[in-house]
Amino acid sequence: MAKAAVEQKRNHPKTPQHPQQRKKKTQARLARPLLFVAAIGLVALVTIGLVLMRGLGEDATRAAAAPLPDTSDYHSLLVAPNAPDELVLGTHQGLFRSTDGGQTWTQAELTNQDAMNLARASGKTVWAAGHNLLARSSDGGSTWQDVQPAGLPSLDVHGFALDPDSNRLWAAVAGQGLYRSDNGGASFSLVTKKVGAGVMGLAVLPGGRMLAADMQQQALLASEDGGKTWSTPLDRPVMTVAAAPDDPKLMLASILGDDAGIVRSADGGQSWHPVLALPEGAGPIGWSESEPTTAYVVSLDRTLFRSTDAGASWRQVTEEVG
Repeated sequence: MAKAAVEQKRNHPKTPQHPQQRKKKTQARLARPLLFVAAIGLVALVTIGLVLMRGLGEDATRAAAAPLPDTSDYHSLLVAPNAPDELVLGTHQGLFRSTDGGQTWTQAELTNQDAMNLARASGKTVWAAGHNLLARSSDGGSTWQDVQPAGLPSLDVHGFALDPDSNRLWAAVAGQGLYRSDNGGASFSLVTKKVGAGVMGLAVLPGGRMLAADMQQQALLASEDGGKTWSTPLDRPVMTVAAAPDDPKLMLASILGDDAGIVRSADGGQSWHPVLALPEGAGPIGWSESEPTTAYVVSLDRTLFRSTDAGASWRQVTEEVG
């Protein structure tokens, strides 16, 4: 009996106690490499998708931005008195016009002349000044006449402005100083040599207050007495300054340097707050007279920005699709 029992055990080997668990472990070992391969494929697909989306996004942004004329520099910007979408841009290659708020531009007058400044007097009279340029238009800018006044040491006028109360003219001549005309530009007389030689932007506000963006002194200067004495409301390198047409205490200034962009003051320059960062540099500013809450600023990366809330916030001007 004992021998038979032994033979029975030999002929019937012991059955594994948990065959299903062993089968599951084998399947798990086979599944791990497949999961690893699937994970790698998923990561690759996600990465490719992100790259494609990023590329498409950048292309879409570039396509959406309405580019400014491809010129060597942008110096002045003027908004039509009765049409906030009609703009004139002054460049080293002359004037360019837009009738759709900066979406498209066409070459206009003063071709290949350097219109660093544009200033509107009463009626349809407009002035342009720059490197070897001083010109006046009596028909809103359609035609221009050269002006050769007495008293200016040269016509290298980097800053130019009109007094809105009297139409007195002010000219900042490069390397020379600040000059004034009381006879409509027939002649100019020296006001000071302390300010003006390095001025790039000049503005005269109602009441006679004068603002000078002096790149030589790397500051925004202000005078309350016709240019005899000056204070420094903003100790930063400023290229352009412009006040709102309905509120001279509301001002925008374009700042150059590491934190380039637009700063805004609502208290006449006592305090300033950044409202738009433009890393490539900020250029000329233009306010709309007919819609005083509308303003434009040129970014030196060839794009234009528009504000409809008096400079508190900004949106890039884009090409109209469709």
